[in-house]
Amino acid sequence: MIHADLLGERARLSPDRCALVFVPTGERFTYRALNARAERVAAFLRDGLGLVKGDRVALLAHNRVEYVELFFAAAKAGLVLVPLGTRLTPHELAFIVRNADVSALVYGGDFAETVAALRAEAEMPRRIALDAPAADGDLSFAAGLAALPEAPFERTRCDGEDLHLLLYTSGTTGKPKGVMVPHRMTSWNAWNTALCWGLTEHDVSPVITPLYHAGGLGAFFAPILAAGGTVVLHAGFDAAEIWATVARERCTVVLGVPTIWKLLLEHPSFERADLSSIRWLISGGAPLPLYLIEAYQARGIVFKQGYGLTEVGVNCFAMSVEESITKKGSIGRPLMMTEAKLVDESGSEVPAGEVGELCLRGPHVTKGYWRNPEATAAALDDDGFFRTGDLARKDADGFFTIAGRRKDMLISGGVNVYPAEIEGELLLHPAVMDAAVVGVPDRTWGEVGVAFVVLRPGASATGAELLAFAEPRLARYKLPKEVVFVGDLPRTAYGKVVKGELRDAYLAGRGAS
Repeated sequence: MIHADLLGERARLSPDRCALVFVPTGERFTYRALNARAERVAAFLRDGLGLVKGDRVALLAHNRVEYVELFFAAAKAGLVLVPLGTRLTPHELAFIVRNADVSALVYGGDFAETVAALRAEAEMPRRIALDAPAADGDLSFAAGLAALPEAPFERTRCDGEDLHLLLYTSGTTGKPKGVMVPHRMTSWNAWNTALCWGLTEHDVSPVITPLYHAGGLGAFFAPILAAGGTVVLHAGFDAAEIWATVARERCTVVLGVPTIWKLLLEHPSFERADLSSIRWLISGGAPLPLYLIEAYQARGIVFKQGYGLTEVGVNCFAMSVEESITKKGSIGRPLMMTEAKLVDESGSEVPAGEVGELCLRGPHVTKGYWRNPEATAAALDDDGFFRTGDLARKDADGFFTIAGRRKDMLISGGVNVYPAEIEGELLLHPAVMDAAVVGVPDRTWGEVGVAFVVLRPGASATGAELLAFAEPRLARYKLPKEVVFVGDLPRTAYGKVVKGELRDAYLAGRGAS
């Protein structure tokens, strides 16, 4: 039986330890206090608003204390929380609100105009404002809590397969899909991450990624709290504030995505930042360039690389401190109770050293996609393995290294070419700050690669120089046909390059032939 009340259980075991620090206000909450606040919010949602088990509650807000309360309150009340991306347009949000069939929308004051526009496209029976209500008929979150009678809270019993979250994918290949996250998945990811990553009640971790994303909620937030440690919550990204907070709060483990690590490295405060409390850093969300690992290691910091997807619980692999050096660039070995295999297009497993699609099975894997049986059947095979769409290699020691996305792979002259391998070599050039390779149609070879390169400030290089640099490192069929220099690469909030934009712009400017 998976217990659905993660915070309640931790509060029972370590009520007086510090659970949460909110950086903008300096507020500090013990597990006892945070749990009591979450219970009050759960009572408001269930008893005050009349929501019933299984109802969906959407949340549109930046990182804040109420976000944490609502995450745990939904579990206590048997409701399904639907975090909404803060960068989405009202039109994009309307699809999610309709698809999830939400019974209530909770929103922050920063999104009053968005909610007003959203109302014209999607019905929301209840709207609750975390700050001043935006329109007549909207309820006040604070007033609703104040009106509740003082009474002990009894949580709604939930089974491990009952839904806790609906997390919508970015929709880069169509409409977003709602990933069904049952309580089993939330809890197992938290426990297994804490155990296999060696997190303890003494760990302090800044959460600098948005909580609307699986990485924000599942990568360190829930695992740190499951271990009884302290989450230091930032409202948004501010490099100087983050380095100052790491020193002030004596943070021990820090999660980021490649874009964040790049920005933190380039900020002037990095060189003088006090990093003495850090046990290790870890990156996820997208492949991590080796130059970033090396730059942090030069400051004496252990830098690991993780791997996960919204659909598989975001934390699926682990490595030790020593392995982060000897196996630099690898994502590690699968966590306990995580089965991983690499398969070819026919579904047969490939031998060590060869590239195959990464498939994962275990208690951390989603039930599927909300009201989308076709997508569910396409992603989960008959044995319960989730097809990640990522290509990887496994070495003789059982360590996995990501080779790229299956959809990114290009076939040139009948041979598979993996863009991530080419990008990794280009990033070793001292003038290159960022790089992405995409496949474009070619009359002779079927497809060829085009490299989009961002140069470091003040650096110079020609396409010919970069190709000459890569030529000794790569087979000739892997070398890009062309190098295009750009000011930056389009990325999602979690650091993934939006390669479709690069490909479309290239073809539009130069023709598809």
